[in-house]
Amino acid sequence: MTTLRKIHDVTVMMCPAEGEAIAGEQDAIDLIGNASYQGAQWVVVPAGRFDESFFRLRTRVAGDIVQKFVNYRMGLVVLGDISAHTEGSSSLRDFVRECNRGRQTWFVADDEELSERLKS
Repeated sequence: MTTLRKIHDVTVMMCPAEGEAIAGEQDAIDLIGNASYQGAQWVVVPAGRFDESFFRLRTRVAGDIVQKFVNYRMGLVVLGDISAHTEGSSSLRDFVRECNRGRQTWFVADDEELSERLKS
């Protein structure tokens, strides 16, 4: 069950670690709708909730999901260690680095890093 948290006056919807895999655009739309309904500005999803195809950029799953969040002006945070995925893919490392430069999609290691990002 998702929970709402206020972090530095920013409302975030925290997704649980357990649950259906997030594997495509419809899953993103469902998350965005739920978050919007609850008044959240960001959706925080544990990295383990994403289908493996999300981390293989050639599948375009990550791009499709991120684009939905951009279109609906909802922030997306991928929370947790994804080093097993980035170690084997320079394009994924580049994608993560580019996302983290922006204000829409972030890949963060833990709650502390999330809090720091939301502070600014």
